[in-house]
Order: sequence, then C-alpha cells, then structure tokens
Amino acid sequence: MDAHEIWITIALMTAATVITRASFFLFARVRLPAGVRHALRYAPPVAFAAIVMPDILLANGALMSDWRNPRIIGAIAATLFFLASRHLLGTIIVGMLAYTAARLWL
Repeated sequence: MDAHEIWITIALMTAATVITRASFFLFARVRLPAGVRHALRYAPPVAFAAIVMPDILLANGALMSDWRNPRIIGAIAATLFFLASRHLLGTIIVGMLAYTAARLWL
C-alpha cells in the first residue's frame, strides 16, 4: 500500500465511524416498526451467547460436548438458577461453585 491508499482507507474508516455514531442523532425521531423493535429485544442475549458459548464448548479449537465438561455443568447450573431466581450475583456464585465442584470431582 502506498501513502495515497493509506489516506483513503483512513478517510473511509473515519466516515464509517462518524456515520454509525451520528446515526443515533440523525435518526432519533424515526420510529422503528413494531416487528423490528420486538426483534431487537433479543440482540443483547444473542450477543452474550455468541461471546460466551465458544468459551464453554470449545477447548483448543475442538468441541467438548462431553457431559463431564465442568464448563458445561457450570453454565447449566447458572442458567437454571437464573431462570428460577433472576438474581445476577447468585447466578455467578452458583455457576462458579458448580464449575469448581465439577472440576475438582469429575
């Protein structure tokens, strides 16, 4: 890449950043359709799952789907506790206790 291409790349990336950040101001009065708003409600849990699930299910790039995987046991325990109680700190504690117990005794 020569200097000209580098400056074009920097300018385009700057424009992309400004446009995506300014869209909240530019489209503040635009009302999203009900279907889109309903679908966007699922964006945070889906993003969280996309970040967390590879760490739970993969080890050294290979799928670990064995029931004795302490990460899976901790994740299942934490999920069940959260669904029953909706208590975030308790969920973290239960998940870590289940993970530690499974890691020590399985």
